[in-house]
Amino acid sequence: MSYAPQFKVDTAFDPRVFLGGAGLGKTVECYAKNQKVYSQGDIADTIFFIQKGKVKITVLSEHGKEAVVGIFAEGQFFGEGCLEGSELRTATSQAMEECLITSITRSEMQATLAREPKFSEFFIAYLLSRNSRIEDDLIDQLFNSSERRLARLLLLLANFGEEGSAQPIAITLSQETLAEMIGTTRSRVSFFMNKFRKKGYIDYNGKIEVHRSLLDAVLREKPEIGGDD
Repeated sequence: MSYAPQFKVDTAFDPRVFLGGAGLGKTVECYAKNQKVYSQGDIADTIFFIQKGKVKITVLSEHGKEAVVGIFAEGQFFGEGCLEGSELRTATSQAMEECLITSITRSEMQATLAREPKFSEFFIAYLLSRNSRIEDDLIDQLFNSSERRLARLLLLLANFGEEGSAQPIAITLSQETLAEMIGTTRSRVSFFMNKFRKKGYIDYNGKIEVHRSLLDAVLREKPEIGGDD
C-alpha cells in the first residue's frame, strides 16, 4: 500500500500528463464502487494507474478463502506484474469507491519506458518506494503489536505522510478485513478501534476520521500504542 513520489519534470514530457489522458495504448475509465477492474485468472496484459479513488487487491485461495493483500490509492500503479512475464492475474482488483483509472497496454508501457527517460525515472522511483513499503510492512508484522499495526494501517489509509492533511476514510473495510490485513482477530480490532475512539485518536460516524494525535502517539511510542498483544 506505498505512495507515488512527486517529481519535478521538464516541459518535454510530464509523466502525470501522460498518465492523465487517453491515447495510443491508453484508456481512461470510471469505475463504480465495488466494480472489479480485473479478476484472478484473467489475462494479464495491462498496467493500471489510479487518478482518483482507492482499489482493493484480494487473493482467493484454492480452498475458497479470500484475503486482502493490498490497498492502492491515487498516484499508484497496480497490475504491473505483467511487465515481468506474468500471463495471468494472480489476484482480483476492485474499486473501493468511485475511481478514475488509466489503463496502459503492456506494449505501450514498455515502449514509453524505453522512449521517455522521465517516465522511466518516475516508474522506477515508484517501484523503489513500493519495495521500501513492503519491507516496512514485513517489519511491522514481525516486530509490532497488533494494536500498533492497526494504528499504522489507519494512518496509511488516512494518507498521513502525504502532503497536506489527512482525509476522512470512507468505511469500506469491515473489521474482519482490517483484522486480516494486520494478522489478528476481529474482536481485537473492535477493542482497539473503541480504545482509539475513547482516547480521541479517531472518530467515526459514517466515515473514519483519523486525528494527528494517533500519529503523535505512535511516534512517541506511548504504552497504549504498542507492547504485547
